Amino acid sequence: MTRKALGTIIGGVLALMLAVCVPHARADEANQASELTFDQPVELPGNQVLPAGTYWFLAPDTINGGRTVQIFNADRTQLLATLGTVPAQRLNVTDDTQLTFGRVSNRPLMLMRWFYPGEFFGHQFVYSPQQESQLSEGSQFTVMARSGTAG
Repeated sequence: MTRKALGTIIGGVLALMLAVCVPHARADEANQASELTFDQPVELPGNQVLPAGTYWFLAPDTINGGRTVQIFNADRTQLLATLGTVPAQRLNVTDDTQLTFGRVSNRPLMLMRWFYPGEFFGHQFVYSPQQESQLSEGSQFTVMARSGTAG
């Protein structure tokens, strides 16, 4: 086999590997897939409560122009919730996932906002007017999550 033929074969194999690997690497950025582990129950809009555990948060860009967040179980085999959101903006971008929680007496922590690492814009969860009123009266705090741990 000539050097030219060998170079062509190797180049073709590398191009095929790159074509197969690159879309997968971008998929998680496109849908902002984030594995989050909570050490206590977390309340979501609609009085849904996630027990302490690990979940996957995704923002599929095909539903409502990215204004929907889907929450899956730890192995991504069961869709647990599909929630409407509105855009939220933060002043400083971080390399970590940023979560903002509200604390209302006698309730689990309420997840208010989720920012994917490296993004100025995130997702603010839409609660009922009654829950929004309770959140405005309670306290809020922000957590930077690394390595799949939050809350």
